[in-house]
Amino acid sequence: MLPAIMHRFWLMRASRHLLLATCLLAGCTTAPEALKNNDPFEPMNRAVYGLDEKIDRWALLPIAGLYIYNVPKPLRAGIHNVFSNAEEPVTIINDILQLKPLQAGRMTARMVLNTTIGIGGIVDVAKAHDLADKPADFGQTLDRYGVDEGPFLVLPVLGPEPPRDLVGDAGDLFMDPITWLPGWPLLDRVGLTAGVHVWDPYLTHARDMVLRRELEKGSVDPYATMRSTYRQIRADQMNGGAPVIGEK
Repeated sequence: MLPAIMHRFWLMRASRHLLLATCLLAGCTTAPEALKNNDPFEPMNRAVYGLDEKIDRWALLPIAGLYIYNVPKPLRAGIHNVFSNAEEPVTIINDILQLKPLQAGRMTARMVLNTTIGIGGIVDVAKAHDLADKPADFGQTLDRYGVDEGPFLVLPVLGPEPPRDLVGDAGDLFMDPITWLPGWPLLDRVGLTAGVHVWDPYLTHARDMVLRRELEKGSVDPYATMRSTYRQIRADQMNGGAPVIGEK
């Protein structure tokens, strides 16, 4: 599993070089429509999107299907809760960076309750105390301070990953306490941290695939539908429309 997890980090490091090389070989569009959609690398993005669809269909979704259809739902819920609980230190740090002390306090209380009474996060007891999970990530933090999304970008396996969110993913992995656990080799710590951050969203992606395919089925341009849907969902996650710090 570790090589697959570390592949994510290789993609983060190599994405710039891949982008430049592809543009030099294939030529990046500067058509008005692409610029209007902030998608100057659209030909490459469409090619990668097609590749991702094939990887989803023939590799990722069958693996996720084996897990979803063969592991009992209560056990899957417990695993999901443990992963969510493990990610909450990153949410708390980002809430603090976004100057949301009340939300940081609520998420801290949630983590404490679930880690203790919830047996390491297996049971989400905090939800019953009006402490629902509200994740926050470093991409949202960058947006809060006015960092632009950058050109739309689709990466192999990872899917839509504009530069701001790519940097945000690296920031989240860096600030995760698991990365800094003493006594373990660095690669093992980084691999475990990445696994926590990748596995649960991967299953969510798998569960949502049927809905996404239904959405794209009647679309004349599935790629454009995907791009629009991604941006709408991501915009909803950006602090609920809170004003950017420094704006007048």
